[in-house]
Amino acid sequence: MLVLGRKKGETIVINDDIEITVTSIEGDMVRLGITAPKQITIHRKEVYLEIQEENKQATSNVINLSDFLSMRKK
Repeated sequence: MLVLGRKKGETIVINDDIEITVTSIEGDMVRLGITAPKQITIHRKEVYLEIQEENKQATSNVINLSDFLSMRKK
Protein backbone atom coordinates (compact mmCIF):
# COMPACT_ATOMS: atom_id res chain seq x y z
CA MET A 1 0.00 0.00 0.00
CA LEU A 2 1.27 3.43 -0.94
CA VAL A 3 0.63 6.00 1.79
CA LEU A 4 0.73 9.68 0.82
CA GLY A 5 0.30 12.80 2.90
CA ARG A 6 -1.82 15.54 1.32
CA LYS A 7 -3.07 18.90 2.54
CA LYS A 8 -6.39 20.56 1.72
CA GLY A 9 -6.49 21.44 -1.97
CA GLU A 10 -3.70 19.03 -2.94
CA THR A 11 -4.29 16.32 -5.54
CA ILE A 12 -3.10 12.81 -6.38
CA VAL A 13 -3.12 11.65 -10.01
CA ILE A 14 -3.62 7.97 -10.92
CA ASN A 15 -2.95 6.63 -14.40
CA ASP A 16 -3.16 10.03 -16.15
CA ASP A 17 -6.97 10.18 -16.01
CA ILE A 18 -8.01 9.94 -12.35
CA GLU A 19 -7.52 12.78 -9.89
CA ILE A 20 -8.23 12.62 -6.17
CA THR A 21 -8.28 15.99 -4.41
CA VAL A 22 -8.53 16.65 -0.68
CA THR A 23 -11.41 19.14 -0.56
CA SER A 24 -11.71 19.55 3.21
CA ILE A 25 -10.49 18.23 6.53
CA GLU A 26 -12.75 18.54 9.57
CA GLY A 27 -11.52 16.71 12.66
CA ASP A 28 -11.09 13.07 11.68
CA MET A 29 -13.23 13.47 8.52
CA VAL A 30 -11.45 13.96 5.20
CA ARG A 31 -13.54 14.84 2.14
CA LEU A 32 -12.20 13.80 -1.24
CA GLY A 33 -13.19 14.97 -4.70
CA ILE A 34 -12.65 12.40 -7.46
CA THR A 35 -12.42 13.20 -11.16
CA ALA A 36 -12.46 10.11 -13.37
CA PRO A 37 -13.78 8.98 -16.76
CA LYS A 38 -17.47 8.03 -16.73
CA GLN A 39 -16.70 4.37 -17.46
CA ILE A 40 -14.82 4.09 -14.14
CA THR A 41 -17.12 3.09 -11.28
CA ILE A 42 -16.32 4.59 -7.89
CA HIS A 43 -17.80 3.33 -4.60
CA ARG A 44 -17.01 3.66 -0.93
CA LYS A 45 -15.54 0.33 0.16
CA GLU A 46 -18.47 -0.61 2.40
CA VAL A 47 -20.89 -0.03 -0.50
CA TYR A 48 -18.64 -1.99 -2.88
CA LEU A 49 -18.52 -4.95 -0.48
CA GLU A 50 -22.31 -4.87 -0.10
CA ILE A 51 -22.74 -4.90 -3.90
CA GLN A 52 -20.34 -7.84 -4.16
CA GLU A 53 -22.29 -9.77 -1.51
CA GLU A 54 -25.63 -9.07 -3.22
CA ASN A 55 -24.20 -10.22 -6.56
CA LYS A 56 -22.87 -13.38 -4.92
CA GLN A 57 -26.28 -14.12 -3.39
CA ALA A 58 -28.05 -13.44 -6.68
CA THR A 59 -25.86 -15.89 -8.58
CA SER A 60 -26.21 -18.56 -5.88
CA ASN A 61 -30.01 -18.42 -6.27
CA VAL A 62 -29.90 -19.37 -9.95
CA ILE A 63 -32.04 -22.39 -10.72
CA ASN A 64 -31.21 -24.78 -13.51
CA LEU A 65 -33.86 -24.42 -16.25
CA SER A 66 -34.50 -28.17 -16.51
CA ASP A 67 -34.96 -28.35 -12.71
CA PHE A 68 -37.41 -25.46 -12.88
CA LEU A 69 -39.43 -27.07 -15.68
CA SER A 70 -39.60 -30.39 -13.85
CA MET A 71 -40.84 -28.61 -10.70
CA ARG A 72 -43.62 -26.92 -12.71
CA LYS A 73 -44.84 -30.29 -14.04
CA LYS A 74 -45.39 -31.69 -10.54
